[in-house]
Amino acid sequence: MTGFGAHRQPVLIAGKIVALVHVELRSINSRFLDVLIRCPDELRFAETMMREVISKKMSRGKIECRIFIQRDLDTALGSETNSGTTSQAVLERFNTTVLQDLHLHQELIKQQFAQADLLSVKDILNWPGVLKQDDVVSADVILTPLQLALEEALASLLASRAIEGDALGKSILDRAQKMADLITQIEPLLPQIIQGYQDKLSEKLLGVLAGIDQQVSSLAKGEVADRIRQEIVLYGVKIDIDEEISRLKIHIQAIRNALQKGGPVGKRLDFLMQELQRESNTLGAKSVSQETSDAAIELKLLVEQIREQVQNLE
Repeated sequence: MTGFGAHRQPVLIAGKIVALVHVELRSINSRFLDVLIRCPDELRFAETMMREVISKKMSRGKIECRIFIQRDLDTALGSETNSGTTSQAVLERFNTTVLQDLHLHQELIKQQFAQADLLSVKDILNWPGVLKQDDVVSADVILTPLQLALEEALASLLASRAIEGDALGKSILDRAQKMADLITQIEPLLPQIIQGYQDKLSEKLLGVLAGIDQQVSSLAKGEVADRIRQEIVLYGVKIDIDEEISRLKIHIQAIRNALQKGGPVGKRLDFLMQELQRESNTLGAKSVSQETSDAAIELKLLVEQIREQVQNLE
């Protein structure tokens, strides 16, 4: 399921806010859980913890987790500052020696390779050592705010996914009801369908028997007729779909029970779709009437529609 959640948490040292940790979570549909974490190098130590927190709450979806630390608190907290003072503070965060060396290296490379691209602002800012690291917050200080921000963003993400999940659940229940209605329509017709097919087959075979050469004794004809009737009865048992109908009803009820129970149900419903597809295929293979053939085709269509929705369900 798709969803979005975000939260920012202050980092405190001696009761003073020194930075803000921003966490953003986005999810898109996926049959399995795939977590992608994008964060500064200084937070790589917490990547295992972040994956564990996410995996405890989610079992499906492609999750993108973006984390960054904001230290420009005048901007982050909405404070009004003098522009000159702010500019000076920003300049003080740069390592001028590294900047000069980087500029010199770029000029030398440009002389040797005229077609080389110039460094972008992003390239310069991401260059190791360009920004002073005096204000890097220690791992012990930032770990708790990071975990709190992640949990809050995750709660927001799960809330948005729950809204979509409710809509998907209603759609699946609607299709399950259509399947139940189909079964209700054809179930009373089954005895009549089987008996009608047996009568038609018996009539054809006895017609063939009537044309047997006159040299065959009447006793032999009687034995053949009895054998034909036995085979027709056995074939009637083979085309009986009462078991398939019963299992279809059980699986449909299992869908309802799973959705009413709540919680992660995607994988369970995925399994039930496989079982429903199998029974629908058997129903079609055994069909000897237009009614059951049409019902089998409609059931397969409904199962496939539900399967597509289940892939998006947690």
